[in-house]
Amino acid sequence: MSPALPRRVESAPRVVERLACGPVEFVTTADVLVVGTGVGGLSLATTLSGHGLHVEVVTKEHLGDGSTRWAQGGVATADAPGDDPEHHLVDTLVAGAGLCDADAVRILVEEGPAAVRYLIEHGTDFDRTPDGTLSYTLEGGHSRPRIVHAGGDATGLEIQTSLESATSAAGDIHVFERTFLLDLLQASDGAVVGARVSRWTGERAEIGEIRARATVLATGGFGQVFAKTSNPAVATGDGLAAAIRAGAEVADIEFVQFHPTVLAIPSVADAAGRAPLVSEAVRGEGAVLIDADGVRVMAGKHPREDLAPRDVVAATMAARMAELGVDHLYLDARGLGEQTLLRRFPTIVASCREAGVDPVTTPIPVAPAAHYACGGVRSDMTGRTSLRGLYVVGEVACTGVHGANRLASNSLLEATVVARRLGALLVADLPPLREPASDTRPARVLDPARRAELTQEMVRHAGVVRRPDELAALEATLTELAGSEGPELRHAAWVMTNLHTIAVALVAAARLREESRGCHRRSDIDHPDDHLRRRIVTIGAQGRLALAWSDPVTDPRTAPQPDPGIPSIDLTTTASPEATKETP
Repeated sequence: MSPALPRRVESAPRVVERLACGPVEFVTTADVLVVGTGVGGLSLATTLSGHGLHVEVVTKEHLGDGSTRWAQGGVATADAPGDDPEHHLVDTLVAGAGLCDADAVRILVEEGPAAVRYLIEHGTDFDRTPDGTLSYTLEGGHSRPRIVHAGGDATGLEIQTSLESATSAAGDIHVFERTFLLDLLQASDGAVVGARVSRWTGERAEIGEIRARATVLATGGFGQVFAKTSNPAVATGDGLAAAIRAGAEVADIEFVQFHPTVLAIPSVADAAGRAPLVSEAVRGEGAVLIDADGVRVMAGKHPREDLAPRDVVAATMAARMAELGVDHLYLDARGLGEQTLLRRFPTIVASCREAGVDPVTTPIPVAPAAHYACGGVRSDMTGRTSLRGLYVVGEVACTGVHGANRLASNSLLEATVVARRLGALLVADLPPLREPASDTRPARVLDPARRAELTQEMVRHAGVVRRPDELAALEATLTELAGSEGPELRHAAWVMTNLHTIAVALVAAARLREESRGCHRRSDIDHPDDHLRRRIVTIGAQGRLALAWSDPVTDPRTAPQPDPGIPSIDLTTTASPEATKETP
């Protein structure tokens, strides 16, 4: 018999309860406040457009600075010839390593084709075959070619650009750039009633409150908590940290997907540590991973070899690098030929050549790097969270779709599906506008000069493979960092404080989950424990994080039918004859 699980544990390091900032200088109101302008935030905004609502959309820096534009692979949709939602569902469940919510996955795969049509109707120009039908490619973990893409390997940029255009054309969506989320505003009963923000007005930042009937976090992931990441500079988990401080339930935060093939040439990383991806679709077209001697890395390691799920590929690469004492391996795409490489992967070829590597003639240096947060604010497939008035969409959310390991190209799909469902919900049922209660929690920030130390320690001790002794040492470092007072109330200190909060939550969950499952790999236990097929739910309160095990997750291989209490919402707009004809 397996030992009884602890009902509740608390993280050792303390976290900041509220971000210190200046006095409030302005107050505005909105029906819906959307924080974030990637595929999730903009899909929601365009869904809400035309319904007579005051929608205010804010973004941390500039429109399009988030992760969406960097997505290379594409969007998974199970409507290609020979494919169907059941195949997509099974592939997602297998990749999720036993922690997927099968009801949520079924909604995703069944509503996926309509979500892709929605993107097309809003201007996304996916690549097509000579006969005009959508072009599908294969990626790791998928049993069939079902990934639609744009510009070869510029899918995210195409989606971002088209949604920005649709948002601008809407006329009733108000977008404010350079607006930093500080904390959520809450009523006396804990309901979220808006957000406190810092808005740059040209010469200085002003602190303000945006009071809203519904507050939606579409703030993306937290890859910047690691010094090596594929995420842009803005991916510092600000929405997730604010939700933790507000007491929202967070789940699966220990499951961080490391993309196996990030360009491992130090000179190409930007100031924030972001290095370009080498899309999984390159392996889908036939490229293979090798070491410096040309020996195949994935041969015999998994039935799908180089197209195994990402967690398997990243862990196998980490083991081979440790064995060889090197910090990178190689992706050999020479067999694809120059014509295919330039047609399908122009962005990747350009990045490689800029760094001095020609993938037509030379294997590409690659290594795993932090890429995608499978966990986040716990929600259903309409974005509802444990706090009334707070909704989430995209990478900041944990719907249960991804389980312990996201299937490639399901993220843009999930964000679009949930955004459209949430839009329908808010049009039909908005909470009333309420006044925020006085926030008496102690406010402070941490020293931004310690950020590099934090992110480097996270790479060293909480990366692809995690050792229990190193996690313990990392927790001690986080405890010490919790006492590092920030000298100024400014952007860098707020970001550092958010990164610390997320690191504390991640490390606490990683220590508690004593198994290897999906993209959480422990050095001391190389297999999953059926007794731990549960989520770790984290809730912040009074400067501590309380962690508890959920009820067992139903074996997803049974794939139960959707809960009738969460209806499948058909939001398909009237398509033009051309759009209908072009979509298989």
